[in-house]
Amino acid sequence: MDHVGTKWTALLLLTLYAGTQRFNQLHRAVPDISKRMLTQTLRDLERDGLVRRTVLPTKPPSVEYDLTVLGQSIMEPLRGLVDWAARHHAEIVMARRVFDTALR
Repeated sequence: MDHVGTKWTALLLLTLYAGTQRFNQLHRAVPDISKRMLTQTLRDLERDGLVRRTVLPTKPPSVEYDLTVLGQSIMEPLRGLVDWAARHHAEIVMARRVFDTALR
């Protein structure tokens, strides 16, 4: 569960909260993530039971990802964190400026 607090995990969970997504849909929704990091993060989330991976019997095979019940249960605290960050964004930016200026 160490990776639950990473930015990629949070972004992917928030994206999957909107509904089932295929790999390329997730990659487009989170454009700064590399395909390798996306794959690893999805595997970690699947291993932790937060994301379900479904292989569809199509030609070529396609894969869909969605939140499990456990994955959905993390959304309330995650949304709370996102709301907190939005409310305090200006303060965080100011603190970073003060810190960075002190380093010079």
